[in-house]
Amino acid sequence: MRRFKWVPALLILMLVLSGCNGFTKGGSGAEKADAEAEEGKITLDFWTFWGSEIRRPIIEKIIEDFNNSQDEIEVKHTFIPWGDIWTKELAAIAAGDPPDVVINDINATALRGKNQQAENLSKYLEEDDISGDFYEELWNATLYEGDSYGIPFNTDTRVLFYNKDAFEEAGLDPEQPPKTWDELWEYAEKLDVKDGEKYDRLGFYPMFGVQTDVWMMNADNVNFVDENSEVKINTPAKLDTLEWLNKWHQKYGADNINSWKAQMESQQANPFFSGDLAMLVQTPTFYTQIRDYAPDLNFGVALLPEKEPGNGHTSWGGGFVAEIPAGAENPDASWEFIKYLTSKEAQEYWAVKNFDNVANIEASESAASSDEFNDNGKMVYELAVEAMPLTMLTPTSLVAPDYMTLVNPEFDNVYLGKKTPEQALKDAQAAVEKEISKK
Repeated sequence: MRRFKWVPALLILMLVLSGCNGFTKGGSGAEKADAEAEEGKITLDFWTFWGSEIRRPIIEKIIEDFNNSQDEIEVKHTFIPWGDIWTKELAAIAAGDPPDVVINDINATALRGKNQQAENLSKYLEEDDISGDFYEELWNATLYEGDSYGIPFNTDTRVLFYNKDAFEEAGLDPEQPPKTWDELWEYAEKLDVKDGEKYDRLGFYPMFGVQTDVWMMNADNVNFVDENSEVKINTPAKLDTLEWLNKWHQKYGADNINSWKAQMESQQANPFFSGDLAMLVQTPTFYTQIRDYAPDLNFGVALLPEKEPGNGHTSWGGGFVAEIPAGAENPDASWEFIKYLTSKEAQEYWAVKNFDNVANIEASESAASSDEFNDNGKMVYELAVEAMPLTMLTPTSLVAPDYMTLVNPEFDNVYLGKKTPEQALKDAQAAVEKEISKK
């Protein structure tokens, strides 16, 4: 019987020890949240798809800097893979338990505003208007009926990379890249090295790196469906473009194109690195692959060539925004974090450490002269900054969100020889207009 006298004592000891766990370092998430609540802090859950060994430490350093900059808000980072993040976000919104801030696709920001999936930021911008901090094209993409539903974070553009040694070998001035479509053709003819029906070196193929739609916007500076929901597919400039692109396709032939495309799927064995491809349209971040896999490559960069002199070096880009999902518990605190995330300080840090284009103009221009870039890095980044005001986005159409599924097959019909460019554009125009008429 005496052994039962130890039970109350043991229970008391266990309760004391378990109670102490809440104060030990490394307790559970709930215990940490309780501790933060006791400190009077608001905890924000920030979702991103940046989980790589390069980007994750950078975004978490920005979060850490924000957390240390004030004592009212604590942001924690939740990584969700690219293929899952937005599906899970929409499910969380529907369940009434969304994250506090999420990184989302810029081109669908207005659509999410229309669908009431993101918080309207107008009340915050009335008191703290930061709209002028960002490139106009990026800012406009966040608007639905005049109100912003997300703040631009990072972006990109397309530029022309070219091999200076190949230029010299072909008798071209390596400091004078092609400026027009005609010059692109002329340069490619000189740069091509052909062996029978195959090529040892390909001068240029316009649809390595970008697709038909980018060249069409380069030609007439108009999206397929404009801001007034008018369909602008079958236009004279777009017809010229499709005929020009088909000329390239016929020049090299499907077998050569597919063979070279297969080589380009390998980052390390990209034919541009070996000099077997003389010119290539790519994002400025392509430079990091050159830096890592072909550090001795003698290359230059230029704006995307224009259709004809005076037409404009229009390029295309995308990007991401920081949003407050609809129904977020602490939108005021979320706004404070988003302001920091898109400030010059945080944006410049992201730009330099990632060699990535950012939405904040001042940060972008400052990053271009960073001492952390070598001469080639500065050359590429400076050109990217120059290209940003010339870069168009393709916001998701509110009247036909999936219209490109109707358009792209028509382009393929041309390259496969099934339709003329005239018929393909006529059919694409009719298909999209029919889709919009159903709404």
